Amino acid sequence: MGVLFLAHAWLKLVIFTPAGTVGYFESLGFPGFLAYLVIAAELAGGIALIAGAWTRWVSLALVPILLGSIYAPHGAAGFFFSNEGGGWEFPLFWAIVLVVQALLGDGAYAVKRTRA
Repeated sequence: MGVLFLAHAWLKLVIFTPAGTVGYFESLGFPGFLAYLVIAAELAGGIALIAGAWTRWVSLALVPILLGSIYAPHGAAGFFFSNEGGGWEFPLFWAIVLVVQALLGDGAYAVKRTRA
């Protein structure tokens, strides 16, 4: 999951550019500054998940990003992600996996292990 978040942050930074991402968020009706928060959360959250640092909290903190992507733009495209505009199937699956990760907690090789 951490690698996927880093890939999405890279996409927003390098391909779409931060200014382009801000414009896209605004075209969806979100405030532009939210794009920067999402990019930062995807970067920091991706690194934290890979390292296994505060896994439960990071996983839960990233769920709103996926719920926001279900709300707009993927919600109107239907369920299947293969639909034009990408449906909400994949973001919902990803949000569920984050909740499961939060319930599971840190892995055996985590930087910061907590006792369950």
